[in-house]
Amino acid sequence: MIKPALEDLMPKVDSRYTLVVMTARRARQVMNAYQKRGDSFAEKPVTRAMKEIAAGQVGYVRVSPDETATPDEAES
Repeated sequence: MIKPALEDLMPKVDSRYTLVVMTARRARQVMNAYQKRGDSFAEKPVTRAMKEIAAGQVGYVRVSPDETATPDEAES
């Protein structure tokens, strides 16, 4: 069983795709931090990432395509 439940996570995001991307990115950050310190995992990185998202510790910002263009591309 997935903990936290999907019902607890969905109000934090706008779609399941966003949830998957957020979870994967945060899990990679957690895994890299553990590896740099040489620690073993107290819990799996994906589980920790999902718990942090459910607790509101991890968020996201939706960027419009216009905002992602470089200044040179925006002028053309």
